[in-house]
Amino acid sequence: MAPGYGSGGECELCGRLVERRTRHHLIPRSRHRKKRARRTFTREQMQSVALLCPACHRQIHKTLTEKELEREFNSVAALRTQPDIEKFVRWIEDKPHGLQNPGRGRKKSPYRESQ
Repeated sequence: MAPGYGSGGECELCGRLVERRTRHHLIPRSRHRKKRARRTFTREQMQSVALLCPACHRQIHKTLTEKELEREFNSVAALRTQPDIEKFVRWIEDKPHGLQNPGRGRKKSPYRESQ
């Protein structure tokens, strides 16, 4: 278990001080058995986690596929470059802990650009 898991602290994505953080596997566990992932990443990289507030964690998984997370957005810095995530982080960074994402329960994020 990562230090600080489940406890409060600063979200590594939005920077808010929150009461509870969750572990986000930077390379999704569902991708660990894929040959490409095993060739590309070290064991340490595969086990890397970011401690995120629940709102940021949900938004990441609503916005990106597991494959996209593995291949393009496998670090906090890379996540911050994704336009929809960046827009969400700018929106939530001054909101209080416990705020629910708008459009909760929808398949498509309201922050996702039209394609």
